[in-house]
Amino acid sequence: MTPTGLYVPLITPFDEGGEVAVDALAALAHETLDAGAAGLVALGTTAEPHALTDRERRTVVDAVAAACREHRAGLLVGAHTIDDLQALAERSEVTAALCLVPPFLRPGEEAVLAHYGRLAEASPVPLVAYHVPYRTGQQLSAAALRRLARLPGLTGIKYAVGGIDADTLAFLADLPPDFAVLTGDDAYLSPLLALGAHGGILASAHIATADYAALVRAWRSGDVDRARPLGHRLASLSAALFAEPNPSVIKAVLHARGRIPTPMVRPPLLPATAHALACVDELAGGLVDQVGPSPC
Repeated sequence: MTPTGLYVPLITPFDEGGEVAVDALAALAHETLDAGAAGLVALGTTAEPHALTDRERRTVVDAVAAACREHRAGLLVGAHTIDDLQALAERSEVTAALCLVPPFLRPGEEAVLAHYGRLAEASPVPLVAYHVPYRTGQQLSAAALRRLARLPGLTGIKYAVGGIDADTLAFLADLPPDFAVLTGDDAYLSPLLALGAHGGILASAHIATADYAALVRAWRSGDVDRARPLGHRLASLSAALFAEPNPSVIKAVLHARGRIPTPMVRPPLLPATAHALACVDELAGGLVDQVGPSPC
């Protein structure tokens, strides 16, 4: 199944004792799917996988997979090594593995393509590449992206380049069939959908999930009159939710709304400030349809 539509990379909620709040995670998964998400991501960056033990990571995937199985929804799982991928062999719910472009080393485009070729050859599930050059340090040209999209075993890309440039336009203008471009920069969801993206992997959609799902549907169906104003409002909300390092603000909002037991994040992250939470409240204190220009 090619992943299209809205995917939400779930946070990992923690209880007062600092343990994974499994019941709260399961509830979030079901609520998000009920609100219109096409699927979920387990162990994405938003889940703080760097700070989870192996046991906790398995617990997170178990809880998210169970919800996706019940809803017959898509499931992406963050996996960056061959061992990570091979551990997914017995998880029939997994649609694809979300695999980051090799970070920090900046090995070059040919090495990135070779890396994904090796992963795909060893993987029991299709791959979704995660291209986020402002985090990894590795740029990819439109030509390299097109070659990546044509690799056997690659079913899509989480595309998060921090804007829209000439490479973005060239890449989206020449996509192979059955390859999905999923926006990874939340605030750019609407314009990238207008250019032909197939959906998004959006941490912001923990909040106002139904509205983000409606935005994807509106652009995909050509309902510009609905899509354009909704996209502007949700871009403002996304900016407020990412005003501090993710997922601190999202967790603060979910906690304030009683959906998770604490707003806790694990080091090196810090909890969101009261100012960041207040800015989100200004934008989405009631219905997201009320979102307008932020005073923050």
